[in-house]
Amino acid sequence: MRVVIVDDEPLARERLRRLLQEFPGYEVVGEAGDGETALDVIDDEEPDLVLLDIRMGGIDGLQVGRQLAEMDVPPAVIFTTAYSEHALSAFDASAQGYLLKPIRLEKLRDALQRVRKPTRAQKPQGTSAAGDGKPKREFVLATTRDGLVRVPFDEILYFLADQKYTTVYHLHGEVLIEESLKTLEIDFAPLFLRVHRKALVNTRYIAGLERDRHGDPHHWLKLKHVADPLPVSRRRLAEVRRFLTET
Repeated sequence: MRVVIVDDEPLARERLRRLLQEFPGYEVVGEAGDGETALDVIDDEEPDLVLLDIRMGGIDGLQVGRQLAEMDVPPAVIFTTAYSEHALSAFDASAQGYLLKPIRLEKLRDALQRVRKPTRAQKPQGTSAAGDGKPKREFVLATTRDGLVRVPFDEILYFLADQKYTTVYHLHGEVLIEESLKTLEIDFAPLFLRVHRKALVNTRYIAGLERDRHGDPHHWLKLKHVADPLPVSRRRLAEVRRFLTET
C-alpha cells in the first residue's frame, strides 16, 4: 500500500516512517510539511493511504481531508493529532481513522487494519461525455458587483481552483464562482482537460507543453491568450501528451 505522510514536524514524519517499517506491504512514497504541498504530492503520487496531521499552518489537515474526499478515487485518510477534540470534525472530513500522538505501534496497527485499498473495479473508468461530443451546459454563471454574468464555455480559457472558490479566466477577464472543479470537469467534458488538481483548461486554447527552463522536472502548459503557463502535474502528464499527439 502506497502511503503519504503529512505533518509539519519533521521528527513526527520520521517516527511514522519508522513505525510503518514494521508492517510489510506499506511503502512511503511521499511526505509533506504543509497542506498545500500535501495536495500536490498526493495528486502526483496517487497514494492509497494518507497519514494526515490536523494542525498545520495555512491549509490545515481537515481542509486537506475535505478536498481529498472530492477526488474520484480518494485515498484512505488516517488523521494524526495531539488534540482529541478534533475527532468529530475528522470523521466529518471522511477519515477512516484517528490516532492521538504520541502514536503507538499497536494503535497504528489497528488503524491500518481498518483501511482497505479500493479495487480496480471500484475505480471510475473516466468521465462519460455526451454522445454528441457537447458539454452538458454551455456557460457558467457568476455573481459580480454588477449582477449575474454569464460566460459561454467557448470563451473560457481555464478554471483555477483555490479552496472555496474557483476563478474562471476567460477572453474578457476573470470571475469567481463557488463550483468545484470536479463538477465543472463533468459538465464540460469532453472539451476541457484537467492538467492539475487546481487547473481545468479549455482544449481549444492549448498551445503546447514545455519543461521548466531551469532544469526543474516539472512541465508547463502554454495557452493561447495567457501570458503565464499552467503547471502540469506528473499524474496528468501522460493524458496531456496524449491529447497533444492526437490533435
